Amino acid sequence: MKNTIIFEISQEEDGGFVAECLTEDIFTQGDTWEELKTNINEAVKGFYFDQSTYPNVKLHLVKNEMLVVK
Repeated sequence: MKNTIIFEISQEEDGGFVAECLTEDIFTQGDTWEELKTNINEAVKGFYFDQSTYPNVKLHLVKNEMLVVK
C-alpha cells in the first residue's frame, strides 16, 4: 500500500488557500480550491521527482471562524 501524506489547508482572509504538508517540507497555495489541488499535485510530484510512485494525499481543511454567542 502507498504511503499517505496529509496537507493542512487554511483559508486566507482574501479567500485564497495555503497548504502545508504535515510530514514533509512541502508548501503551496492557490487562489481557488481547484487551483490549490493542482498546485499540491505539482508540488508533490516535484518533491518526489526521483521516485517511481507518489504517495496518496489527504487534504485537511482547517476553518477558523468566530462565533458570537448571544
